[in-house]
Amino acid sequence: MGKKAKPSNNNNENSINPIEYYDITMNILFAIVSEPYYLFHFLTFFSYFSIRLSTSHLFSDQFAGYLLHREFQAIVAFVTLAVVKMVKEETWDGFIADTLVFAKLFLVGISLVVDFHLALWYMLTFLVIYLFTQQPAYMGLGSATQLTPLQLESLLTEGGTSRFWLVEFRSSLSSSCIRTSRVLPELSITFSNKNISFGVVDLGLFPNTAARFGISLGVPDQLPTYILFENAEEVSRFPDMHSANKSSDITKKCLCRHFELDKHLLDYIGGK
Repeated sequence: MGKKAKPSNNNNENSINPIEYYDITMNILFAIVSEPYYLFHFLTFFSYFSIRLSTSHLFSDQFAGYLLHREFQAIVAFVTLAVVKMVKEETWDGFIADTLVFAKLFLVGISLVVDFHLALWYMLTFLVIYLFTQQPAYMGLGSATQLTPLQLESLLTEGGTSRFWLVEFRSSLSSSCIRTSRVLPELSITFSNKNISFGVVDLGLFPNTAARFGISLGVPDQLPTYILFENAEEVSRFPDMHSANKSSDITKKCLCRHFELDKHLLDYIGGK
């Protein structure tokens, strides 16, 4: 008799680990509960369903059908826009920011169908959330280093183990910086080596440092700004010194091309 074939492990290899789904789900729930920005948005959106169910008996059959039709249209439009943004947006922070804007617009629009005062209440609620909370930035640093201006000056003047330093100047109070807060950390994981290091300086904590590096904090500001130093000398920056940038222009591909990070990595591998 022939030997029994061993069961194939392909199914196990291709199957999604349920623990990964659990971790992702728990991280999302933790963010909703622990971050006021997400918690207040969640409660506000959830309140519509509570109001809708508790007042449904007050609507005529004709109006209830019309409202349901409008709600369905809003959901389809929202999902379509969210899918488009998911494809085009590089970071989760930017995707979340945009989808929340879409959700607010559709919620206010549907509320106008129900009652003007309800729409006004939602607009006031979103204004309060905007004034008193802020979307949290990505907290990971990858292989980058959080630097104070003094530490950066020391690294640039006294030298260090790296010939190049790519430094992001950002502010934790800037929405543009929050949207792009994971770009440099993720680049640092791929391209950090003995020849090039990555650092982050928070100009929200040290605003007087901005002028030292030719960065404007006016309106509009030039944050985030990325500067590549070679042996304490600036060799390149993005965006240019006297131009404002859009957060949508800052992508990993753009920074990689602008600062020739692929070339720096190849030079390191080649021993240059």
